[in-house]
Amino acid sequence: MALKIRLARGGAKKRPFYRIVIAEASSPRDGRYVERVGTYNPMVPKEHEQRMTLNSERIKFWLGKGAKPTERVHKMLAVAGLVEPLVIRDQPKKSAPGKKRAEREAEAAEAAAETPTEEGAPAEEAAAETPTEEGAPAEEAAAETPIEEGASAKEETDGKADS
Repeated sequence: MALKIRLARGGAKKRPFYRIVIAEASSPRDGRYVERVGTYNPMVPKEHEQRMTLNSERIKFWLGKGAKPTERVHKMLAVAGLVEPLVIRDQPKKSAPGKKRAEREAEAAEAAAETPTEEGAPAEEAAAETPTEEGAPAEEAAAETPIEEGASAKEETDGKADS
C-alpha cells in the first residue's frame, strides 16, 4: 500500500481550505484518507498562526513508515523544518541531451579548439589590443568593437528592407 501525504480540498467556491492528509496513492484527491495530520488555509495572512497547522509527531511517524509527500506538501514541510528542502532542477532530466548528442558536441568543441578560424582570430586580437578608457573594464571595450559576422548580418537585413 503506497501512502502519500497530500492536500485534500475543502471549502466553498473561490474560498479554498485544505486538509493535510495521509492517503493511499490510488484514492481520489478529496476521497477516503487514513489520517488527517494538519490543515492549510491560504486565505489567511502568512503571519497568522492558523494559516498552517501540523501534527509534526504524526507526520514524522508516517514519513518513517514510508509515506511520500507531494511536491507542494514537501515544500510546506520543509518550511516547517520537518524534512529537507526539495531540490528542483532548472532543466528536467527528460529534456537533457542524450549520450550520443553530448559526445558529438564534445567532439565538435575539440575540433573547434584545435583549428581556430581565421575570421575569428583578428577580431579577438583587435579586441584584446584595443586600449580601454580609465575606469572602463576590458569587457565593455571588447563589446564595443564591431564584429565582422554581426556587421554582415546587419547588411543582409538592410538589403531585405529596401527591396
